[in-house]
Amino acid sequence: MKYRMLRPLALVLLLTALAAAQDVASFEKRITVKKLPNGLTLLICERPEAPVFSFFTLVDAGSAQDPMRQTGLAHMFEHMAFKGTDKIGTTDYAAEKPALEKVETAYAAYIAERDKTVGRDEAKLKQLEKTWKDAIAAADKYVVPNQFGKIVEQNGGQDLNAFTDYDETGYHYSLPSNRLELWAYLESERFLHPVLREFYKERNVVIEERRLRTDSNPIGRLLEQFGAAAFEAHPYHRPTVGWMSDLNSFSATDAKEFFDEYYVPANMVVAVAGDVKAEQVMPILEKYFGRLPPSHKPDEITTTEPPQNSERRVELKEKTQPLYLEGYHRPDYRSKDDAVYDAITDLMSEGRTSRLYRALVRDKKIASFSAGFTGLPGIKYPHLFAFYAFPLPGHTTQEVADAIHVEIERLKKENISDDELKMIKTRTKANLIRSLGDNEGLANQLATYQTRYGDWRELFRSVDRIDKVTKADIRRVANETFNDTNRTVGVIETSTGAVQSGEQGSGGQDSGNQASSDQGGAQ
Repeated sequence: MKYRMLRPLALVLLLTALAAAQDVASFEKRITVKKLPNGLTLLICERPEAPVFSFFTLVDAGSAQDPMRQTGLAHMFEHMAFKGTDKIGTTDYAAEKPALEKVETAYAAYIAERDKTVGRDEAKLKQLEKTWKDAIAAADKYVVPNQFGKIVEQNGGQDLNAFTDYDETGYHYSLPSNRLELWAYLESERFLHPVLREFYKERNVVIEERRLRTDSNPIGRLLEQFGAAAFEAHPYHRPTVGWMSDLNSFSATDAKEFFDEYYVPANMVVAVAGDVKAEQVMPILEKYFGRLPPSHKPDEITTTEPPQNSERRVELKEKTQPLYLEGYHRPDYRSKDDAVYDAITDLMSEGRTSRLYRALVRDKKIASFSAGFTGLPGIKYPHLFAFYAFPLPGHTTQEVADAIHVEIERLKKENISDDELKMIKTRTKANLIRSLGDNEGLANQLATYQTRYGDWRELFRSVDRIDKVTKADIRRVANETFNDTNRTVGVIETSTGAVQSGEQGSGGQDSGNQASSDQGGAQ
């Protein structure tokens, strides 16, 4: 008993000791923000703990911005951003450029014939396909594979990576501090002079990624169909990786048009954190990133999802462990109740003391895991608060659904305890401190909050907003949100030849909702 009492006390003492170094005032002394004349925002955080730095480039465009008939294009361009420039990745760009133009001309002719609904000439189609592939082979002769990544690695780069989700695309890696100017050149150059070489080869990589993560993955298939059911009008109903027909159709020309629309300085924030001095570094960043040509910030208004007025349901029969998932529509991250949803997430899902873990896993022993979370599939637009559980052998998805609903009804009818509310607020502060523990996480957080709110300080104000959440707020929001007519349900039921518990197949390890790629896959 004494040990249990000391753990929260130790956490409070730790937070008190660290607070002075992790508050807004402390970071204001170390952070410099500058918006360049071309519209790009630069953010530098001085953190001289080790002679390294990390950066995070956030492009405020994700798969929600994919054009119709070109789903997966945001993710596809993320892959292409590792292919180099007119100076990196080529033996002779003067010859490569017209060769790549011939690829696009040949592909356009091939697609025009392939997609004819009437009068398609199969012999002509076969010849057009050969011409296109021959043009690819001719252009590939000039490629220096993976040169961008090799330059980074040869200069001490670590964690070269990127991701695409519904709301944004992010690029990041770390380097020794004495390589900062090299990084500024490389990062700005790949967005100043991108070359979409090996596009169709890389498109095949993305197609295989889709097959692995979705088509051959029971949870991936469920999430895709669940999203399509939950969002009838809003682009959140489209998969980040893209529909297969689109992956087999869009072109390098389409990707360049997407880049020209969304990869503009006004739509980008670059954050640097580590052993850097703003007065020395800012002129370097201005020199390189200031080269990007100015353009208007793109219009990101989307179709508004109409109110849901009846439960929707998706059910899959799979030879895998069963899964129950349900989601409720909620407002976007700018909602006055956003912190309340975060508090509910913590209450229901944070650790072994969370309500869902205690009820379904520890006490009733009907699930191997259960949690609830906000932000499915993104946060920029109105989205979902979701609950899920993996039933144990001998128990059904309906059992775990009923148990989840018991806990939801408790939220709606009973105030949470003083201790629960106190721990939510304590853990929020602890989680903030943990998120700032390394340069990469710090750069990510600062760029994200600068993009979403126009002020990185909102990262710290998020704790203040949680502090203001009351028991009445939690009951009110639960009653407003968690209603059956606002619910979409996704279920995997085990079919004949079921696997045993723990043998979750290709999808058992991850129920995440974003399609991302590492640098190795991108090349």
